[in-house]
Parts: sequence; C-alpha cells; structure tokens
Amino acid sequence: MPTYAAPGVYVEEIPSSQKSLSAAATAIAAFVGFTERAPTDDPTDPEGVKPRLVTSWTQFEQLYGGFAPGCMLPLSMYGYFQNGGAIAYVVRIPNTAPAIEPSRASLPAADRALGSPLSISSLEPGANLTVTVEPVDVGEDAPETDEPTPFNLIVLDGNEPVETFTGLTVTPGDRNVETVVNAESTRIKVKLDLQKDVDLTAVMDVLKPGTYPLVPAAPVAMPVSGRKFAGSESARTGINGLTIADEVTMVIVPDLVTAAQKEDGTVDLALWKQVQTALISHCELQGNRMAILDPPPGMSPQQVKEWRSDVAMYDSAFAAMYYPWIKVENPAGSNGNREVLVPPSGHIAGVWARTDETRGVWKAPANDTIRGCLDVERPITKNEQSLLNPIGINCIRPFGTRGIRIWGARTLSSDSDWRYVNVRRLFNMVESTILDGTQWTVFEPNDVSLWEGVKRTINAFLTGLWKTGALFGTSASQAFYVKCDEETNPPESIDEGKLVVEVGIAPVKPAEFVIFRISQQKQVAA
Repeated sequence: MPTYAAPGVYVEEIPSSQKSLSAAATAIAAFVGFTERAPTDDPTDPEGVKPRLVTSWTQFEQLYGGFAPGCMLPLSMYGYFQNGGAIAYVVRIPNTAPAIEPSRASLPAADRALGSPLSISSLEPGANLTVTVEPVDVGEDAPETDEPTPFNLIVLDGNEPVETFTGLTVTPGDRNVETVVNAESTRIKVKLDLQKDVDLTAVMDVLKPGTYPLVPAAPVAMPVSGRKFAGSESARTGINGLTIADEVTMVIVPDLVTAAQKEDGTVDLALWKQVQTALISHCELQGNRMAILDPPPGMSPQQVKEWRSDVAMYDSAFAAMYYPWIKVENPAGSNGNREVLVPPSGHIAGVWARTDETRGVWKAPANDTIRGCLDVERPITKNEQSLLNPIGINCIRPFGTRGIRIWGARTLSSDSDWRYVNVRRLFNMVESTILDGTQWTVFEPNDVSLWEGVKRTINAFLTGLWKTGALFGTSASQAFYVKCDEETNPPESIDEGKLVVEVGIAPVKPAEFVIFRISQQKQVAA
C-alpha cells in the first residue's frame, strides 16, 4: 500500500481481477522429411536441420529448393498451402552426403568435327565452379603463324574470378594449357584430348569461346534410420526438435516412403512403424498437437486393415490416419509422367487448416474436397470403408460430381471419448488457451479474490465458444462449468501452493451416421 503524508489528490491504478483469453492457434503444421537442399540462412546450422518457419510456397523454395526426385516433403508442402494452410515449420532430415567425385566439364571445339578437345575437373569434390574461354586478340600486326590462336582460361567461383591463365595453347610448348594449368591451378585440372589425325595448322580456333559450368557429381545417398527421423530435442533435430515450436498443432512425416523403400521395391514396415510410433509419442508428450499418419503405399483395403490391426496396432487420441494415397500433378514429370502418387497427409493438413479458418476447430474436417487431387490410388467402396472406419482409418473417396472428399474424422483411439478428430483438437485448443492465458495467476495471493477472477476469465472465454457453436447445449450451464472454490482448494492444498480449477466442457460431435426413418403412412377414412 502507498504511504500518504502530504495532503492532496492521489490516483491509484488497480489491476483487474479478470483477464481476457484469446484462442490459441490451431492451424500450424510441421513437416519432417527430405528437401532438395539445406537452407543457408543460419550460419550456426550448416546442415539446415533445425526447424524453420515457412509462410508460403515461395519462401519454402527460397530456403529449401523446389520439387526434387526422392523428396515427398515438397509435394506435401505444396498441397498444404494449396488446400488452405498458411503457416508451417519444416524440419529437414539429411539424406545425402556431399559428392565424393569432382565436378566436371568437357569443353566443345570451335569445329564440331573436333569433338571435345579439353576436359576440366575440379580438385575439390562437388565444387561449384565455372570456366570461361576467350580468344587472345593478337592484333593486325602480329606475324602469321601456322598454330591455332592462343586463348585465355578464367576460373570463376560463383560470379567471382579466382584464377586466370593467359596466352594458352593446345600445342606443345611453354604455354601448353595442360602444362600451365595443372602446374599452377589450385582449383582445377585439365586434360587435352585431341584426335591424332587433326592438322592443327589448318585450325584457327580449337576451343569454342564461351562460359561453361562444371557439373557437380550427384550427392551420395545415405540410409536414414528411425532414430534419425526421431531426432533430438537438445540438438533441435528431427521430430523431437519440434519441441521448441510450441505453437505447432499438426505434424506430418511424408518422406517415410522414401526412407523405407527397399531395393526390391517393397516397403520396410518395421521402419515405417518405428518412425510413426516416435511421431505419436512426441504428440502425446507435447499434448497440444496431432500426428497425421499415412499408411504404406500399394495396400488393398484388406491389407491395410490387417496392417493396422496386426502390425501397427496404434492406439492414440493424438493421431489420425488417412487412406488411400492420392494422385496429384507431377511438377517434375518427364517422359509423359504427368501424375504422381503422394501420401495424403500434407493435403489433409491443409484441409484441417481450411476448416479451422472457415468453420472452427470444433468442426470435423471431413466431407470436404481436396484441392489438387486428381484421383485416388484405388477407389474405396462403402462396404470396404465399413471395415476400415471402426478401426480409425479415414477414407478418401471419389463421389462423382461431388468430387474427391475426405470421408472420415476419427482418431486412432479406442476410447470413445476421444473418437473424433475435432473433439481432440478442440480440447487441445482450450487447454493451450487456458495454459497460456492464466500465467498471470502464478504467485498471486491464493484467496477468494483470485478464485473469482479465474472463474470470470475462463467463463467469459467458454461462453464465447458456446455462442459460436463449439460446445453442446441450449444454455451455457449445459455447455460447460468452471469450479474454483473452497472445495477444490482446501487449506492443505493452499498450504502446498496449489490453485486447483475444475473445467468441464461438452464438445459438439459430428453427425457421422445420418439416419432418416421413413415409413408409409396409411390413409384412413375421415
């Protein structure tokens, strides 16, 4: 309390005992997998494995490159933004090692009949170098000679010249290109390969002037283990590296098919389960996010049912699975290959985000079309779905003129309380909102004034949710309750420094089975 000693008027600010809560974000995805290249925006992370925030496809291309063979993550990320996603994190899993072979280029001759007379290779494996060949201007007064015109060879690293060799020739002598460059250069090595029957006295220019990039050798592919996908929380790598991204609500691992593909074309189901189990564990430990899982590709409804029941055996309210895979346009297609099969998880995450934006997180993200989806891997019948839906596999089905739609909204939980995706995500949002919005209560006097302030704060937030249709009930008292009084906070609890608040909400659940009972009405005499 302030001390008043001099007469006068004083103004005091009294903090309100009621705070407002803003709903936590619900549509932030995280993608874990392979990319074309590593981002170079952080000097402390040369491999680019730490989570990066991406808010558009253009930004993703700038950081990680575009579509690339053996990378499903770019296709999934593109589908995410295409379907309504706006914010995402990317965690790159290194799946290649630097090239062990030098970069190479074969320089063409001025006369095509001479082939490629000069081969150049970098001394450093995979170096990004360019060489420029330019003829030497000998002038009009130069004596006539039977030898070809000398040339200059310039080596560039990016756009910066790093080595220049002048007055080189392809004929024997002090300025022979092979002798000079191989003796002086610290960047490249050259080799002359002239045909034996070439009459150099009849050739003015052997090499064609121009700029020629040295083509780097392909990076060496590395096997990726389940442990590498799981990563490390302390090192900020892999799935567990997403611990620092508190706002993430959906996690997707689309590159499982790349890592689990065996040489004989089959899929390593043990690795598949290992990674997805790590993903589910991460989501359960964080408590505010869900895993969107993909089944192995190429499975029939019977096979995926058996895999789900006998091999995977997942049981979690923090995971959902969608089947089958979908066909999308192949942006890197060649030789007429214009379509490619992709795991549906990235596109599904975009639909989740779109539903959150247009309707709210309490609306089941189902009975909606998938943008960019050309077809499904295999059509699913109603009877086939009747086998998959009870075990938590959400089907993607074509409906003719109604398009290709998500036709399921279940989690992988055996607990009926957490059967539906929207119920679990609504609780995630409410819990995160209360957790973040009530931090002001810590170390406040634990008395009736604090109890009433907490109740007013949470009541106001839940009333807003009920009015928007997120909670079930014809009145606020039917939709939720907040209890914080002497019963929840007895003296012994207060002595331990605890403030206990009980909150109960009645979530709306989707009308999964719509039943119309129609009977024939008999006519009776008046």
